[in-house]
Amino acid sequence: MYKFSLVPLLLVSMLYQVESYFITVDAHAEECFFDKVKSGTKMGLMFEVAEGGFLDIDVRIVGPDGKTIHQGERESNGKYTFAAHMDGVYQYCFSNQMSTMTPKIVMFSMDIGDAPSDATNEGEDEASHNKLEDMIKELSTALTGVKHEQEYMQVRDRIHRAINENTNSRVVMWSFFEALVLVAMTLGQIYYLKRFFEVRRVV
Repeated sequence: MYKFSLVPLLLVSMLYQVESYFITVDAHAEECFFDKVKSGTKMGLMFEVAEGGFLDIDVRIVGPDGKTIHQGERESNGKYTFAAHMDGVYQYCFSNQMSTMTPKIVMFSMDIGDAPSDATNEGEDEASHNKLEDMIKELSTALTGVKHEQEYMQVRDRIHRAINENTNSRVVMWSFFEALVLVAMTLGQIYYLKRFFEVRRVV
């Protein structure tokens, strides 16, 4: 019983690979990552710009033959899935060349599904095996979606916290400025009233 319950978990970890990263892309720079897969393998890229400038980045996915599979400019976040059209190394690139001086922090994950199997067997055992495998794939996809949602919420929380802290610091500085203006006006009024009531002697 325990062996059977462990099998789906082991298969999930083997069938679907999820790798999440946080990277810093400097101004006028480009960062690229690579995955070597077989033809027909399901692949996906999910990204979110966490910090820097207007929270935008250029994204490009290139196949082994040099063909551009996906290209986006000044995107804040996105999710793109596709199937590998040939064996080889696929390239993911994040470009910050449009920025003059601001680096960008990008959170992204590359999902690699299971490679298509060439082996075929006959009988009811094969049918039940395929059904179990399909259920495991669905569970793996659901778990991956939950993980991506958690990472997305963490990044959004980080962005909103930075905005709140920035707003709070501006409010504090403005309060100090108002206090200084009030003190200066008070001292000026006291000085003016004091001079107004001064008695001047004529010699």
